[in-house]
Amino acid sequence: MSAIRRLLPSSFSAAPGDLEALTRRGEEEDPQALGLAPGSLEQLWQGVEALYQSGAHPAIQCCVRLGGGVVLNRSLGLVSGRPYRPGEIDPEDVMGLDTPVNLFSASKAITAMLVHKLDEENVLRLDDRVADYIPEFARHGKGEITVRHVLAHRAGLSKLPPEAMDLDLLAQPERILEVLCDARPESSPGGRLAYHAVSGGFILGEVLRRAADSPLRNLLREKIAIPLGLRWLGYGVPAEQVDQVAINTATGFPLLPPLSNILRRVLSTDLDSLVRLSNDPRFLTGVIPSANIISTASETATFYQCLLDEGQYRGNRVFDARTIRQATEPQTGWELDFTLWAPIPYSLGFMLGSRSLGLFGFDNPQAFGHLGLSNVFTWADPERALVVALLTTGKPILGGHLVPLLGLLRDLGRVFPKTPG
Repeated sequence: MSAIRRLLPSSFSAAPGDLEALTRRGEEEDPQALGLAPGSLEQLWQGVEALYQSGAHPAIQCCVRLGGGVVLNRSLGLVSGRPYRPGEIDPEDVMGLDTPVNLFSASKAITAMLVHKLDEENVLRLDDRVADYIPEFARHGKGEITVRHVLAHRAGLSKLPPEAMDLDLLAQPERILEVLCDARPESSPGGRLAYHAVSGGFILGEVLRRAADSPLRNLLREKIAIPLGLRWLGYGVPAEQVDQVAINTATGFPLLPPLSNILRRVLSTDLDSLVRLSNDPRFLTGVIPSANIISTASETATFYQCLLDEGQYRGNRVFDARTIRQATEPQTGWELDFTLWAPIPYSLGFMLGSRSLGLFGFDNPQAFGHLGLSNVFTWADPERALVVALLTTGKPILGGHLVPLLGLLRDLGRVFPKTPG
């Protein structure tokens, strides 16, 4: 794996031929047959190209589904994380449609649906206490924390000590569990909203493992990946596949306080260190339920299409429709999140859209999905019959990518208007 490096903000103008050489295209339906304006999808793709040319993302995958059909399925850039240099394109290094990418925090939505699936099957209940499955978790007054509290980011355990980010612990899950059991709550169960960036996933993962008496990887394959026919979707990858995963790169402006302090509090480490960790074989072969599901844009879009279709996929029922309603029902309005210090609407496992400018663009109040570090966007919008999966390997917070990114989110709402009924 390559050493960490930070690509400072820079934009460039690639010749159309170079961009085409960096692009891979999958099968796409005729946009006019779906009622879209001629040229609208190409204009949308130009927005993705503009995001790439901002220099913030060495590689991008984008899959868009409308009414169940794939209307855009393309990739752009270099898997190795190297910046684009004219005339130096290695075809073997070009991001492919099947190149696996780390979803980072967008993993949370998939782990949450695994919890909801076991609730559907009566293996566990959302209002069960975590300590019902992990008795030692009750230490330090945590006995009343429920599975629902963890899904809703109200368990009072948003912070983890820095040693929890030691990758050597991934091979020793009992030590991670000990850290969680020894943690002291910051607030009462069900109280303050505070995004659980890493801790919630480990808690839910152990509850799932004990409730089902099965390894978490096996559960994800059995309950979601295999029924949806997905090759990659899983917690990490086998050791022999590590080199196939796209490399993440620290990009954008260096962060200064207070933003750097907020990020350190959220991630239990600094951004550059986290990017370095994400390329480490220990990270890529471990199980981090909130942060290391490896997949592709196409696979992620298939997952959300199943949710949009009320749990059905190719005639098979993967989730009950009631399960999806339970998982996506709003739990907060624009309540202040005391981890991110911003008003974020949540359901039990998903981030939600907004009537104005929100996490997934403009005017999509019924949208549900999840963001991932830092420009990974995955969501479904029932009012538009729309699914979007935008996966990126650059990890900027501030930089010149923000303008084309906002433009792309705006254009997604413009190209795909709400449908009657």
